[in-house]
Amino acid sequence: MRRSGIKIMAALAALLGSLTYIMVFAVINGSLGFLLSMGVTVFGSLGVAKMLGESIALSMGAIAGLAVVCGVLRGLLRYVEQYSNHFIAFRLLAVLRDKIFRALRTLCPAKLETKEKGRIISMITSDVETLEVFYAHTLSPIAIAVLTSAAAVAFVWLYAGWSLALIVLGGHLAIGVAAPFISDRTLRKKGAAYREEFASFNAYLLDSVKGIKEIVLHNAGAERTKEVNRRSDRLLADTKTINMRSNLSGAVVQAAAALFVAGALVIAVVSVLNGSLTIGRAVVGLTAVFGSFGAVFALSALPGNLSQTFASGDRLLDLFAEKPSVTPVTDGKKISFNRLDVKDLRFGYGETEIIKGAEFTAQKGEIIGIVGESGGGKSTLLKLLLRFWQKDGGSIEYDGAELDEIDTDSLLENVTLISQTTYLFDDTVEYNLKIAKPDATADELVAACQKASIHDFIAALPDAYKTRVGDLGDKLSTGERQRIALARAFLRNSPLILLDEPTSNVDSINEGVILAALKAQKSDKCIILVSHRESTMAAADRVLRLENGRLIPTKIIG
Repeated sequence: MRRSGIKIMAALAALLGSLTYIMVFAVINGSLGFLLSMGVTVFGSLGVAKMLGESIALSMGAIAGLAVVCGVLRGLLRYVEQYSNHFIAFRLLAVLRDKIFRALRTLCPAKLETKEKGRIISMITSDVETLEVFYAHTLSPIAIAVLTSAAAVAFVWLYAGWSLALIVLGGHLAIGVAAPFISDRTLRKKGAAYREEFASFNAYLLDSVKGIKEIVLHNAGAERTKEVNRRSDRLLADTKTINMRSNLSGAVVQAAAALFVAGALVIAVVSVLNGSLTIGRAVVGLTAVFGSFGAVFALSALPGNLSQTFASGDRLLDLFAEKPSVTPVTDGKKISFNRLDVKDLRFGYGETEIIKGAEFTAQKGEIIGIVGESGGGKSTLLKLLLRFWQKDGGSIEYDGAELDEIDTDSLLENVTLISQTTYLFDDTVEYNLKIAKPDATADELVAACQKASIHDFIAALPDAYKTRVGDLGDKLSTGERQRIALARAFLRNSPLILLDEPTSNVDSINEGVILAALKAQKSDKCIILVSHRESTMAAADRVLRLENGRLIPTKIIG
């Protein structure tokens, strides 16, 4: 964890924004409520002091009445404080989730290709929920403890003398400041490690669920179960360690409070014996001392929860601070695609150069095929055409306009990429198709699916286009999902279509149908077709081979 607890708290508090006034309202109510709870016992002690002969202006009836009023108001203010804190907490949890999705949208798609999806899910769910502790049970108690401690010290000083007041001050500093600081030092690393392991476990478990068919078919269940149990045991051990340290810290705090209270009792007895303090004032002063530790006890218990809260907060702040690979262009040039020119294009991951001076042209009315070895950079080349990453050199021009100067929305309107992995939402076939064109008619859906050789399959489903595809498209085969992706591309009707291995999971018959559909589409479109299968290149007008980072014109035989 790179940030200190103070920096994390400050950054999270800054997210309050317009809710700050509600937090202030909660602090005021909480502080008054705690002072009123002290007032119940203090007024009771005043009654005792009056019976002991202390000169007190209030009658016994008035003292009893004020004690009752303090108790009733304490309950009301406590309710208002807790309602306000939780209102803030849950409103902010919604705000945080919105910020996470906005951050992910900004980073998408390039950066997300390297992130574990389970970690993202853990961040959206578990990490955000953990922050509820901070907003509902941390900010307000800290402010309440400071205000009530100051009030308690002032009251004891004025009514029972400076010596007892110093006991209150010393006890509050030890329990409310020193103890949480020491406890935080012992729990912070373990809490951060727990959150990291928890996120990793979520990623592993999600991966296991997604791959359950492969696990069963390859009889790998026992090994996977063993690993799940190992990780679960590790999380359980970390939880026990955190709880043990928290409980130990709580025991030390209780012992320290007992020592300060005993010290206050000794000072009060000595003061009464030497005549510097009356018995009545000593009773009132000691009662105030005893009752003043409640607010700081809440602070001493914070590190047990905050160790994980800080780890969750740090992970979220990392996400918010992460820079996208490229910044969307919002006020750039608008295009209407006719021609693409790529010149001396260079790109690499870190120090590893993948594309080394690639050059080619493409225009409406033709299909360009790109072949090459797996891992040679074919998919990377297509993604560079959509500005997933910032190129290292060279130029990509659409109708003479440099890619970096083109409005991002305009680029996405003109270019459609179908990648090797097709994601389907747990919804109907129709919904998944309309992602490409929300206002598409039924006839347009059928036409697009016919071109992708998937209409007959969909029509045979129980509810045809209204059939749900299942979580992650599990009701469909890989080839069927791939053809739905193709139908999306045909439905979107962009003038430039980038296809990454569009026929890798279909048989030769369906491949022929798809290639024929591509040829039929090329009159008013440009299609760039990437595949490792040379049979797919039968549809191409020109074929380029990506070799050693360069594109070389080639001829496919057969």
